[in-house]
Amino acid sequence: MMEGKKGKIVIIGVGEFGEIAYEYFNDFSSYEVIAFSVEKAFISKLELFGLPVVPFEEIENFYPPDKYKAFVAVTATQLNRVRERLYKQAKKKGYQLVTFIHPTVFLGRDVNIGENCFIFEYNNIQRKVNIGDNVVIWAKNHIGHRSIIKDNCYLASGVIISGYCEIGENCFLGVNSSLNDKIKIAKDTIIGNGAIVIKNIEEPGGVYVGNPARRLTKSSYEVFDVKEEEI
Repeated sequence: MMEGKKGKIVIIGVGEFGEIAYEYFNDFSSYEVIAFSVEKAFISKLELFGLPVVPFEEIENFYPPDKYKAFVAVTATQLNRVRERLYKQAKKKGYQLVTFIHPTVFLGRDVNIGENCFIFEYNNIQRKVNIGDNVVIWAKNHIGHRSIIKDNCYLASGVIISGYCEIGENCFLGVNSSLNDKIKIAKDTIIGNGAIVIKNIEEPGGVYVGNPARRLTKSSYEVFDVKEEEI
């Protein structure tokens, strides 16, 4: 654990990502994890790593937002909708949502990164990249200069985003997928593992695979079981 911890946080989420976030925050950041939280319906244990697990519906009664910060550790469940919902609810409760950036990440000049982001090891983020809120970027990706990644996106490992690209909200980019430069991708798009995108994707909700990437019949909402009212 790093010396001189400056803040205490509650991790919202007790799955694998929650456990990883606990390790990374304690080992590589100035924050100390002091508790976990999950919605009542999903509480299966009262402790994790010897720390309390409290119901999210009552989290502010245990860890008031004027004294503690939070991080929502949820993956791409329901095309990032679950993470987005909990993030917004935590903000409404008054929490400051913190961002984690692994110390091995390269950040070019004038990079902007929002809140409740988690950026894993060995990412290369070039100059003037803009990353929105609530974005997860797994290990060993390249994000080219002046590209934009909007809110609630999820990038798996080995993704290559060339310069001047724009990724819409709630997208999912699979392992080893690639984008040519100046590509724009509509919101709620899935780019499958190893797919190579060579032209803009303008219609939301598509699933694209192959080289060059082609659209499948099934929508991203079907793949991730997103309800109509959540689209």
